[in-house]
Amino acid sequence: MLNMTDIMETITMIQDENLDIRTITMGISLLDCCDSDIDKSCEKVYNKIYNYAKDLVKTGEDIEKKYGIPIVNKRISVTPIAMLVGASGGDPVQYAKTLDRAAKDVGVNFIGGFSALVHKGFSPGDKKLIESIPRALSETDFVCSSVNIGSTKAGINMDAVKLMGGIVKAAAEETKDRQCIGAAKLVVFCNAPEDNPFMAGAFHGPGEPDCVLNVGVSGPGVVRAALAKMPDDADLTEVADMIKKTAFKITRMGQLVGTEASKRLGVPFGIIDLSLAPTPAIGDSVAHILEEIGLEQCGTHGTTAALAMLNDAVKKGGVMASSNVGGLSGAFIPVTEDAGMIDAARAGSLSIEKLEAMTAVCSVGLDMIVIPGDTTPETISAIIADEAAIGMVNSKTTAVRVIPAVGLKEGEELDFGGLLGNGPVMKLHSKSPAKMINRGGRIPAPLQSLKN
Repeated sequence: MLNMTDIMETITMIQDENLDIRTITMGISLLDCCDSDIDKSCEKVYNKIYNYAKDLVKTGEDIEKKYGIPIVNKRISVTPIAMLVGASGGDPVQYAKTLDRAAKDVGVNFIGGFSALVHKGFSPGDKKLIESIPRALSETDFVCSSVNIGSTKAGINMDAVKLMGGIVKAAAEETKDRQCIGAAKLVVFCNAPEDNPFMAGAFHGPGEPDCVLNVGVSGPGVVRAALAKMPDDADLTEVADMIKKTAFKITRMGQLVGTEASKRLGVPFGIIDLSLAPTPAIGDSVAHILEEIGLEQCGTHGTTAALAMLNDAVKKGGVMASSNVGGLSGAFIPVTEDAGMIDAARAGSLSIEKLEAMTAVCSVGLDMIVIPGDTTPETISAIIADEAAIGMVNSKTTAVRVIPAVGLKEGEELDFGGLLGNGPVMKLHSKSPAKMINRGGRIPAPLQSLKN
């Protein structure tokens, strides 16, 4: 039973602590839209997305009004488009433009799934789609792209890693007149989940139902505010317990919204992704949580330990509030989207090496990091390989979303505005990994993949 204290606490979280539902994302299978004629296939794709998602935005807005809970984004994820390209043999960009038109017509913020799953090799449509990504992202507004290049079971496809270094660089070049936004809408994964509601990496996995609704909650500000009320001498066990209790409250709200939206739209409720997703707004930062725990600034020694505790406590608290937890679930550390991370990167406290260490214990990986515009494709590939290795060996999702800032050098800043934020160009090593990257082949799966 809800009591007045619970209600007032939730109102405070929303009004003063930036609590929101970050996204409701409708996943739609397009497998039945395959056709040897790409024009017919695209027509089926548009019609299916429109028919399922035409009421998604209105439903989200109605729930916002009913409960007073902000739902920041309404999004769509679809079957990896490379699967359709393999059947039609046409130009993948035609699919991207169809997705973009459907997204605009139903009113969502983003549509994800211009994707390929190549962790064990390339199937007929994969390489064709991957090579079209820079053009697809430059000629559309709302389409997001992802490529899974490795997994714990399969190892790392280094041919795909090599290819993706050039694709990331080309995506930035193609959109250099728009703050290199193409690279900000492209994620390279290891162990990509099939039910992730967050962009830019969302796609609707082949094992998912025909249509499903997934919810991504947020709330870094709520966690930080709860910790700020604790005495400075509270031990870390007490701190972890407070994070668990707060994550429970945040996730419970997501469960309410997901259940209601599912019922209204007549589609199954999939999962809650209970990740702490920051924004550039002051007071909505994962870095500030780490500083509230006791670090002078995010990035200093102790950051990885504090983040590991935060991530674990968020999962333990959130999983008690819902039986349908999935996606990424934990704490995100996107540099340009987090006010505390931005400050730490500007001050030099936060380096790409420290971020890489942090990715071993958080939800995703190297996310929204601005790098020098003259970074070589081989260096980008090596960054991807390093992150994939962390994910592969630790049986967790890792990802890379780096933005080569064309024309900018270390210390200068790129500004996307809005949710994607802004941040300084971060320093990278100058020594070349080209010989290793150009070897290609596969890094074999680790011994821990043999679990049967």
